[in-house]
Amino acid sequence: MRLLATLIVLAAITVAGAVGGLWWWAHQPIPLSAPTVEWSVEQGVTPRGVAQGWVNAGAQTSPWLLYQWFRWSGQARQIRAGSYEISQGITPDRLLAMMVQGDESLSTVKLIEGWTFKRWRQELAQADGLQPMTRGWTDAQVMAALGEPAVPAEGQFFPDTYAYSKGSTDIAVIRRAHRAMQKQLAEAWAQRAAASPLKTPQDALVLASIVEKETGHGEDRGMVSGVFNNRLRIGMPLQTDPTVIYGLGDAFDGNLRKVHLQTDSPFNTYLRGGLPPTPIAMPGRAALLAAVRPDATRALYFVASGDGRSVFSETLAEHNRAVNRYQRKRP
Repeated sequence: MRLLATLIVLAAITVAGAVGGLWWWAHQPIPLSAPTVEWSVEQGVTPRGVAQGWVNAGAQTSPWLLYQWFRWSGQARQIRAGSYEISQGITPDRLLAMMVQGDESLSTVKLIEGWTFKRWRQELAQADGLQPMTRGWTDAQVMAALGEPAVPAEGQFFPDTYAYSKGSTDIAVIRRAHRAMQKQLAEAWAQRAAASPLKTPQDALVLASIVEKETGHGEDRGMVSGVFNNRLRIGMPLQTDPTVIYGLGDAFDGNLRKVHLQTDSPFNTYLRGGLPPTPIAMPGRAALLAAVRPDATRALYFVASGDGRSVFSETLAEHNRAVNRYQRKRP
């Protein structure tokens, strides 16, 4: 009986010593092979695989000990998938806490108001740590992957800064931007003015993209939209250069010429009435709201004043005088 008691005591002392040793080890810095070490924990990886993955990435410690710490803590099954970055001084205890909390190392990619979808795809292709899943896809294939194969891609993505874990796919970011635009467009459409000539949310998106490209100063958005809403209401052509430029595509060399304005295309709003068939860029929230709630104005014309602002006119005669003054520099 005494022997059994003695063995139990010795076993308890051994376990306590092992646990104490593991606790001490877990609070000591992990040597790293570089100043910072990155690793992405994929969905479904076991705690043992997580421990081995960190060692393979550059954490110079025992994968067995790391795994035992995960187990002993009781949090091994709470480790979250994600991309993580650790630096010198990190301890096993802090590493586990980081993964349990999902304290990921995130990168960001921006979609700027007024960019085309082509321009944004170029940005996505260069984004750090973002897998180019859509490389080689057409815009139609991208939209098909989003469940809208018949919808043109232009304008369908909301300008914002999107954070992502390294190793994420570009289609995942594209999907988030698409959902964000659907939400923002629905919210704007619900606030449209009762007298709006716009018939559908898509009309609002198209007009918002034009407002975005035509506005050099944020405070002018409402008036610019007011001019275009007035023209739509009376059946007057929109006559806006950005739509013509968009229609030219890669053929545009930065100089819009008279021949371009006289060449018919679905985007030539000098020769065709109404809205162009698709947006011409990605509008932001302010442009969306301006499109559906324009400023009350009788103006039918505007011209850039040279300082980023626009000068608005109700009649063609007034407009011509403004053009002479601000564009041709004539008194």
